[in-house]
Amino acid sequence: MKGWRISKSEDTTDSINKLRETLNNAEAVIVGAGAGLSTSAGFVYTGERFRRYFQDFAEKYHFNDMYSGGFYPYKTLEEHWAYWSRYIYINRYTDAAKPVYNKLYELIKDKDYFVLTTNVDHCFQKAGFDKHRLFYTQGDYGLFQCSQPCHQGTYENENMIRRMVEAQGYITDENGALSLPNGITPKMVVPSELVPRCPKCGKPMSMNLRSDDTFVEDEGWHCASHRYADFLRRHQNMKILFLEAAVGFNTPAIIKYSFWRMTHEWKNATYACLNYGEAYAPNEIKKKSICINGDIGEILEKL
Repeated sequence: MKGWRISKSEDTTDSINKLRETLNNAEAVIVGAGAGLSTSAGFVYTGERFRRYFQDFAEKYHFNDMYSGGFYPYKTLEEHWAYWSRYIYINRYTDAAKPVYNKLYELIKDKDYFVLTTNVDHCFQKAGFDKHRLFYTQGDYGLFQCSQPCHQGTYENENMIRRMVEAQGYITDENGALSLPNGITPKMVVPSELVPRCPKCGKPMSMNLRSDDTFVEDEGWHCASHRYADFLRRHQNMKILFLEAAVGFNTPAIIKYSFWRMTHEWKNATYACLNYGEAYAPNEIKKKSICINGDIGEILEKL
């Protein structure tokens, strides 16, 4: 943040005990969660997990991670949605391998809490968090929207996504697992009739993910935004813990910068930064901050 003096990455002395005490004494907790939380939980977008589901696309188009594949300019919508349906299914409709979100929930479930997150994979609700205490600022893998968009509506996509991956040869079971029968090579296209189209204008649908100015902020998005603003208003004079969990610098203005500002301005606020290699706070709020370097899942386990 311009004008703020940033210390190098560091751990606060006896930080785990200090955070545990601060959490116990807090009248409310505001969690800011970034992509590192899901990475720690097992939603890794590279390596073995990427190759397991996208080896065919990787060999054809020579990309090595899911994000790159998501932005690839496929020539047909049928191929585009073959890729994206696998992507969405494994990152939205299967469970994370590690109970990181569950650990976080156990820590704060009895507190007056609210969660602000840039994550789009629905892991908070799966872990038991109250959906009325969540604000997904960047969208949801579980929603379609018009690509134009001709209106500000979104549509749940689980049934359509499941049909797309099954049309490629995959099997989905009652627990959400995705697998290929022995000897089956997955198709890299979906049938044309499964390409999702806007029910109002007929144009292709897109994912409800903030990547450009076509992102739809639907009624649910605005309701969550108002609930978050109201939570801040009602709690600003209380003992507040701003718990920043694995937030990077891709979109720092949403969580990190706003948490710094409120910690600075609010008399009884404490800022905690839990991050792997990037746990730090500006000098202006250093005395009100707790910085812990490490894997977020391991930190939560210690707490």
